[in-house]
Amino acid sequence: MLEQALEGLLKTTPFEKISVGDITEAATLNRATFYAHFVDKFDLLEGMVAGRFEELLRRRGVVFDGTCPSALYGIALAVCDFLSEIPFCFEQRQVAQHLELAMVGIVRRMILDGVHRHPPKSGLAPEMLAAAVAGAMYGAARQWVRMKDRVGAEQAAQGVTEMLTPMMASG
Repeated sequence: MLEQALEGLLKTTPFEKISVGDITEAATLNRATFYAHFVDKFDLLEGMVAGRFEELLRRRGVVFDGTCPSALYGIALAVCDFLSEIPFCFEQRQVAQHLELAMVGIVRRMILDGVHRHPPKSGLAPEMLAAAVAGAMYGAARQWVRMKDRVGAEQAAQGVTEMLTPMMASG
């Protein structure tokens, strides 16, 4: 209910002007309920983004075991698709920052899990490799969303995969 309330408010009100009181009023819940689940409105926003992005990945069956470039493509396509559905978020700096934190965190964990199963031959720290891949994937997808004459999500995801596959292979 809190996520739905925040989503509804974001359609009409800039995030920085939304208070916890506004969210709880829209959700018809009290502040104690809000604070029992979230530290602040930023925590709610990150949780909302993370939950929806993880659900998209789950529905698509996207997993990464560290060996398959097509799985990397699946993650890149999910990032592109997710970001293309919410382009208004980039206009609100605070929303964009927390969107990035949530999504990069999820992608980094997915990559790290796969890299732990198949450690890098180069001796690179798995954490560094996962952070670099996740940040590059998100950054490329965000740039793609902002392009006026952009290619389709599948083509963008393919390009991202082609850029990142050598990084994973050297890892």
